[in-house]
Amino acid sequence: MARLRKGVAYRRLERPYTRKSKFKAKNFVRATPSNKIVRYDMGDPKKDYELTLNLVSKDDIQVRHNAIEAARQTSNRALEKNLGKNAYHLKIRVYPFHVLRENPLATGAGADRMSTGMKMSFGKPIGLAAQVRKGQVLMTLRCNRSALKTAKLALTRAARKLPCSCRIEEVVEKKAASSSLPEAQPEQSQEAEA
Repeated sequence: MARLRKGVAYRRLERPYTRKSKFKAKNFVRATPSNKIVRYDMGDPKKDYELTLNLVSKDDIQVRHNAIEAARQTSNRALEKNLGKNAYHLKIRVYPFHVLRENPLATGAGADRMSTGMKMSFGKPIGLAAQVRKGQVLMTLRCNRSALKTAKLALTRAARKLPCSCRIEEVVEKKAASSSLPEAQPEQSQEAEA
């Protein structure tokens, strides 16, 4: 199998001339490589949580599917080990639609007879990437306030696997914010109206 190129070769956002269609004549690429991201939702999505943390990109960049999968695995492992399977909900918010291509150039003896050079240089599909804009959310983690330290650790580990610099934003759930109000306030306002 061919060696995986460095991520630097595919970081820059480029226009995707890689149309995929169910009609063969409309396809630009012959085949789409399989997506390495196994799951997009981990933990328990049905529970109500007090806190939401977002992993936000600071750059415009292309993130390959193997980097997203590595980030998912490390963060999910940290959460499962410290919190258990039902105390959080981790969701990946980007999808690798963009098909990456490579124009393989032959090297060695007699390579000039086999290679076409930059003629017909569209390239063959070698992988997938998600095109991420500055300020876009990459991952969302919902948990209770008691697990805040573990949640931040998990997202920090995920950020180290991604090719862009990221920040962690804290969002308080609306239900939790409204339930934390003292119950005496609504009663006083009702008395004032009467």
